[in-house]
Amino acid sequence: MNVRLHIYISGRVQGVFFRSEIKYEALKQNVTGWARNLSDRRVEAVFEGEKKNIERLLEFCKIGPPLAKVIMVETSWESYKGEFRRFKII
Repeated sequence: MNVRLHIYISGRVQGVFFRSEIKYEALKQNVTGWARNLSDRRVEAVFEGEKKNIERLLEFCKIGPPLAKVIMVETSWESYKGEFRRFKII
């Protein structure tokens, strides 16, 4: 089943290659969407794809790359829209 997940990641998540690692993991999991830095130092992302693949990507986001320190991940499951062809960093 295809789903959509909108997330906000807080902590030391900027300047540690978080977005590029999300993209790498998304490509491995065949997940589309985007990730971007926010001015309040969080990372925001939207994922679309198979639920099991997005759940794996979510587990990665709870830990992040080696230099990151994730404090909180806010999630919002949404209706699948199928609007993305690939995963991009904004």
